[in-house]
Amino acid sequence: MTGLAAAASMTSTGEAVQFWILGSVAVIGALCTILMKRAVHSALSLAGTMIVLAVFYLANGAYFLGVVQIVVYTGAIMMLFLFVVMLVGVTAADSLKETLKGQRWLAAAAGLGFGILLIAGIGNASLKSFNGLGEANAGGNVQGLAALIFTKYVFAFEATGALLITAAVGAMVLTHRERTERAKTQREQSEARIREGKQVPPLPAPGVYARHNAVDIPGLLPDGTVSELSVNPTLRGRGQIRDVSGASLAELKALERRSEEWLGRGSEDESGPSSSGGAPSTEHKEGAKK
Repeated sequence: MTGLAAAASMTSTGEAVQFWILGSVAVIGALCTILMKRAVHSALSLAGTMIVLAVFYLANGAYFLGVVQIVVYTGAIMMLFLFVVMLVGVTAADSLKETLKGQRWLAAAAGLGFGILLIAGIGNASLKSFNGLGEANAGGNVQGLAALIFTKYVFAFEATGALLITAAVGAMVLTHRERTERAKTQREQSEARIREGKQVPPLPAPGVYARHNAVDIPGLLPDGTVSELSVNPTLRGRGQIRDVSGASLAELKALERRSEEWLGRGSEDESGPSSSGGAPSTEHKEGAKK
């Protein structure tokens, strides 16, 4: 115990503050992982705990383990679990259904065995002498870790890989659900949507007669009224819809009036020479022949 006391006395203030703060966060995250009712919240708590463990690895000089902890476990595996939970929609009621008989007793036995192994490993740990980070990382952190994994702990490494593969296959088997009813055809789905009374064709585009392209201007129907389906309900709830139906109808009437006046003048110009009784000139005849 003298070596442990000496190591503890050499701990700096920054390391002690880091340990107590991050250690508390890791313990709280671990407790939230098993106490939260929603699976999404439990997954997020576990991700936070993994990030804290990565910081501990980096602080102790295990740079490779710290990066792997963040990139592989927290960034890939844990986020994959989180997305699967969010997409599948696992609720607290699903965890109460025992898919396999006796799986809770087997889980309790496995947890008890893991606890015994953990206590035995901690009890046999040597705390009297330390090699130090300098000696451990003398040839490089990655090189030293690879030498231990593929020589001294190669059996444990292969067993861990087999365990992870078994867990992945078991997760896929448990989440696979057989279809209990016949899948609807496209015709049946379209008929069901029509019977529900929902908007089946595409919604009308915003804007009025292609003269406005703003989303807050509703489209007009052929009778000049506003199409309620052409604007976002959120904008309507905020009162940000600009009703330009009156101005548009007035502009259309003015345009029609100007068109009628223009057409009226054109007809008078065409009928003018014929009504005056004058014959067309020779220049006009020659121009027509040309």
